[in-house]
Amino acid sequence: MSPLNEGFVQVYTGDGKGKTTAALGLVLRALGQGLRPAVLQFMKSDPSWGEIVTLRKLGVPVRQCGLDHWVLKGEASAEDLAAAAAGFDEARGLVESGQYDLVVLDELVTAVFFELVSLDRVLALMALKPAAVELVITGRRAPDELIAAADLATEMRPLKHYYDAGVEARPGIEF
Repeated sequence: MSPLNEGFVQVYTGDGKGKTTAALGLVLRALGQGLRPAVLQFMKSDPSWGEIVTLRKLGVPVRQCGLDHWVLKGEASAEDLAAAAAGFDEARGLVESGQYDLVVLDELVTAVFFELVSLDRVLALMALKPAAVELVITGRRAPDELIAAADLATEMRPLKHYYDAGVEARPGIEF
């Protein structure tokens, strides 16, 4: 039985840095309170990233269901679509299993934007989520329908970023 009496749907979106970081901070907080989190990342595939290594050390179930290449909008390959479909089926299983109090579906919004997962499937998952599961969905470009269906929506908006000065992604900070 989940210690949560009521779980909500949170969406972290926007063009600013911090969506995945915020979701992973919530995972850390949940662990500290005895909750059972799980994380599934869409469109990511590098098991050496800091969050993957650490989540595994902490015993948090984590899986990446992306492939090792960029996807262009409208040009997803059959392999890309199959990986996203398998990932979404697994995500639905995590949400419905009763084994997890918090499920983070990182970059699912981005997978919707790139037409790897249909918005209708995501909205159906949100609507059928068990009452005691907290569901966090991240990614840029959340459609209005997704934001409207969420209980909490946060937009990360860039004000200033060192990328603009040419600083590349750094291990332990961006990945």
